[in-house]
Amino acid sequence: MEQQLPLRDIHLPEPISILWPLAPGWWLLLALLLLLILVSIWLLRLRKRNAPKRIALRKLKKLEKAYSDEPKKLVQEISTLLRRFYITKYPRNEVASLTGQAWLAFLDNQLGQQSFTAGEGRCLIDAPYRPDVAIDVKALLKLCRILLKKNDTLVS
Repeated sequence: MEQQLPLRDIHLPEPISILWPLAPGWWLLLALLLLLILVSIWLLRLRKRNAPKRIALRKLKKLEKAYSDEPKKLVQEISTLLRRFYITKYPRNEVASLTGQAWLAFLDNQLGQQSFTAGEGRCLIDAPYRPDVAIDVKALLKLCRILLKKNDTLVS
């Protein structure tokens, strides 16, 4: 006679869901994907915010090459470039109307020193109208590069 064991019928486990619960590796992959998306958005916004500065620095380099033999024309073009740059950064009515000493004071305020009103940047208002003005082109270009690089973010 066979001995009867108290055995139960085979119970199959619940069917495994395809989507949930995810294994830890998939959670890590999702987190990395989300982080990658957030970093990409941040970098794109940073690039867009710094576009005027990059364009102005590139234009300054082109002006330096194009007008290396014409310092007065170079000074005029630099002044126009700086004005255009600051019109993109500040409201037009605040910057476009500035001339002479007020313009140089504005540039000094952006730089945090008196290099435009009392230094090599003064030629921005003197050079186009005076035939005998001395222009230190290298110092002016260096000053403008410093000024443009210092302006990292848009205010408006």
